[in-house]
Amino acid sequence: MKRAGILNASLNAGLSRLGHGDLVVVADCGLPVPPGVPFVDLALVHGVPRFEDVLDALLGDAVFETCVAATEAQGTVADEWLTARFDRVDHIGHEALKERSSDARLFIRTGEATPFANALLYCGVPF
Repeated sequence: MKRAGILNASLNAGLSRLGHGDLVVVADCGLPVPPGVPFVDLALVHGVPRFEDVLDALLGDAVFETCVAATEAQGTVADEWLTARFDRVDHIGHEALKERSSDARLFIRTGEATPFANALLYCGVPF
């Protein structure tokens, strides 16, 4: 039994396989999962688990050097969640974000029902 951190076995397995530069998608419950991308579905009901809670758990367990969100998220609470946690958030169009998600090494679906609560996180290194 782990002492702390992420307890979900599938999520732990996916995180353990990541390396520098790999892409992780943290998505609301509506973003389509691209075919063939390893996928962990955490969604239980709308709003559970929250995007913020999943993001905080990931940031406690892994290192991310870049965050990308949809341009359409700018000025929304979803963008505030990201800018509160990352020094810099890059933005691309929502359709481009969906296209880039097909390059992910791990796609994590939350129960979040807030529009544009999606992030592309690129792995860094802890040294």
